[in-house]
Amino acid sequence: MTNPIVLSLGELLWDMLPGGKRAGGAPVNFAYHAMKNGAEGWAISAVGEDELGDELVAKADEAGINTVIQRNAWPTSTVEVALKNGIPEYTIVKGVAWDHILYTRQLIDVVSKADAICFGTLALRSPETHATIMELLKHTKPGAMKFFDINLRGDHYSKELIEELLKAATVFKINDEELLLLRDMFDIRGTSGEDACRWFLDEFDLDYVILTAGSAYSTVISRKGESSTLDTPHVEVVDTVGAGDSFSGTFTARTLLGDSLTDAHRKAVNTAAFVCTQAGAWPDYPTEMPDYLAEAGK
Repeated sequence: MTNPIVLSLGELLWDMLPGGKRAGGAPVNFAYHAMKNGAEGWAISAVGEDELGDELVAKADEAGINTVIQRNAWPTSTVEVALKNGIPEYTIVKGVAWDHILYTRQLIDVVSKADAICFGTLALRSPETHATIMELLKHTKPGAMKFFDINLRGDHYSKELIEELLKAATVFKINDEELLLLRDMFDIRGTSGEDACRWFLDEFDLDYVILTAGSAYSTVISRKGESSTLDTPHVEVVDTVGAGDSFSGTFTARTLLGDSLTDAHRKAVNTAAFVCTQAGAWPDYPTEMPDYLAEAGK
C-alpha cells in the first residue's frame, strides 16, 4: 500500500516563542504529524522573499514536509506567542505572504492527488487566499477527506466563513472553548458537547466530528454511529503549541491507513500528549511513541 497523501492549505509561519522562533502554522503542523504517522505530508503556503522565508522553507524541508511554497513581496509571517502556564496566546499580524496565495495550475495538480486536505479559518481571512482555497477544494478527488480544523484566532473569522467551510468539509474538529462560541452562533445553546457534535454531523452531512477539551477529554463521533471518548492523559507540559494539530494529523493519517476509529483516536491522543511534553509544534519523534493512555490504565 502506498502512503496516503495528506495536504495542508494555509499559513506557514514563525511562532515567536519566549525561547526563540519555531516553525509552525496550524495546517503545516497537521501535515508534519500526518507524515510522522505514516502519510506523505504536503503543505501549500506562501512566504516572503526574505531571509525569514528562506529559513522557513529550509526548515520545512529539513522536517520532511513536501512543500509547494510561493514566494511574494509580502513579509514572511511571524506570530508572537506568549505562554501562560504552557498555554499559548497569539498575536497575529495581517498583511503577510500567506494572505496572498495565488491560484495556479501547479496547486490544482497537487490538490487533485491528495487523499486528505486540511484547512482552517485563519488563512481565509484575506479575499485572495480565500478565493484560492475555495477554488482548490473543488479539485479534490472523489472520496478525499476534507478536514476542517476551525482554529479560531482573534477576529479572523465570521459565521458566514465557518458555514462555507463546513459545507466543503467531511471532517470537523473543534475545541471546547470554540464550541461555547459556536453554540451561540448557531443557536444550539444548552446542548451537551456530544449533542452539539451530532448536530453539526447531521446539519452539514459530515463523516466525523471531533471535539477536544484540553486536559479533560476528547470525543470522536462518526456518521456510521461509532464514537470514542477518551480522558486526556496527564503529562508534564512544556507547551501546548501544535498539540491539537498533532491530534488531527495523527487521526487523519491513521484513519487513511485503515485503523479503526478507536485505534486512530488513541494514537491521536498519545501523539498530542507527547507534543505537550516538547517545545514547539514539530518535535522529533521517539523511536517508539509512549502509550500515555496505557500508563494511565485507559
